[in-house]
Amino acid sequence: MTRLEKNQLDFINLRFGTFLHFNSASVQFASSEVEDWEFGCENCGEPRRWPFDESTWAPRALDTDAWAAVAKSAGCRFAALTAKHHEGFCLWPTEMTGHSVKNAAVQTDVVERYLDSFRRAGIAAGLYFSILDLTQGIRRNFPFREEEYAFVEGQITELLTRYGEIPFLIVDGWNAPWGGPDYAALPFARLDALVKSLQPDCLLLNIGGSDTLEGSDVVFFENAAGQEAGADFQGPGVSCNKLTEAWFYRTSEKTTPPKSAVWTRGKAEECFRKNINFMLNLSPDADGRIDAGLAAAFAEIGRTLALPAPLTSLPEGWMRRAEGEKNRF
Repeated sequence: MTRLEKNQLDFINLRFGTFLHFNSASVQFASSEVEDWEFGCENCGEPRRWPFDESTWAPRALDTDAWAAVAKSAGCRFAALTAKHHEGFCLWPTEMTGHSVKNAAVQTDVVERYLDSFRRAGIAAGLYFSILDLTQGIRRNFPFREEEYAFVEGQITELLTRYGEIPFLIVDGWNAPWGGPDYAALPFARLDALVKSLQPDCLLLNIGGSDTLEGSDVVFFENAAGQEAGADFQGPGVSCNKLTEAWFYRTSEKTTPPKSAVWTRGKAEECFRKNINFMLNLSPDADGRIDAGLAAAFAEIGRTLALPAPLTSLPEGWMRRAEGEKNRF
């Protein structure tokens, strides 16, 4: 078993996790016609309408310990936080741009706070990072220059050198149907080499990259966007879904019940049969609080969802790197 395969197996044995969507959209779009981000700006040629003023970031009730407690109540064993989403606002005080918490009304390093809380709770804490960055201008069909490489690689270096061990980094907006640069502009091998040079055991997981291991250490299925694994898939995979209408918090959550524990169990068990980890979204509001209804739904899931026994070896059908790719990873 290779080092990568051992890390894949360890990750799959976590089975169930949460995906924390908390960023500029939590402020901008909670009651807006827009859900999550300006898809039309990147994909339909529309002018940008929603730049985010970092000075309006002010989560005055931020309680990452409460986030971890909600995740723990559901039985989550791993988690990811949107350190930077497609708009480009950074939840840590990056040196690469002023568009971050260091220029916010509340300057808390949310990445640091999140990692501390989830590690104390015994939850493997990873990060999410969007390559697509509307504020920086890193977009589809964008000609990468040394400045763009330096920006992307500089921010990833910060995340993987400032905060201790990061078991996995989820990237998005990269070679994806919904936008961002492709592999011709930013090769997967280049970014993966950087990640492995900084943290050799950090898995690089690419949402929307492909249904093979050519552009991700674990095949990622955004199930909420309709991405499904084939009938014969046997891992390693990870799938993300949500109980509410959007990834980021919407005020409608106060009046619209989340999906049921029964629905969650059906989705999760379908994933587990194929050695696909299941991630379920949590969406704190602009102040940093999780709605009581969503917290209650997570607790109910914890009372009903049983996780499979751990794998002790790679099952038959486990996807492996193509022969020519092995030496790179």
